[in-house]
Amino acid sequence: MDNPKTKFMDLTRILTLANMISLLRAFMAIPIIIYLQNENWTIAFVLIILAILSDTLDGYFARRAHEVTHFGKWLDPIADFVVILAVTSYLVMEGIFPAWFYWFYLGRYVAIALPAIYYLNSTNFVLQSNWYGKWSAGITTFSIILHIFPIAQLSWLPQFTLYIATGLLTFSYLKYVRTFYQASKQS
Repeated sequence: MDNPKTKFMDLTRILTLANMISLLRAFMAIPIIIYLQNENWTIAFVLIILAILSDTLDGYFARRAHEVTHFGKWLDPIADFVVILAVTSYLVMEGIFPAWFYWFYLGRYVAIALPAIYYLNSTNFVLQSNWYGKWSAGITTFSIILHIFPIAQLSWLPQFTLYIATGLLTFSYLKYVRTFYQASKQS
């Protein structure tokens, strides 16, 4: 039987279309921030939409080509994290986005990443994202869009969507804690 750790670093399993899409999404944070800084709202909006679509496409291509990999299971949520954290960092510094959510989002990610790395290194456990986390990433992105492009008639919506994202992120975190607990019992 193949060792999952060996498969994790197998280059034929890393250089897949799906993983390249995820990696590209992570790097999209740079032009998004540049276009936001230059107040080129249309291009920034298009890039944000492309980042959202790439989150759907990477999983679709991975499943379609039978290239779901351990590396991809790690890369997809990391790409989401990089884009969301980079853009919210910029927006917090500009006073457009609430800092409390930025710190909550960062803390949650660290609280998930540290045990996931530990279990990857000490067992055959490979963490993958859960649906609550995926939904919260989507709602967080929607909230970011609403903070950048506010709608006067719906001034309550950006904050409301952050509260929904916070609830989903919390629930997702609790699911990860349960997963870590189960992994610890098996090791």
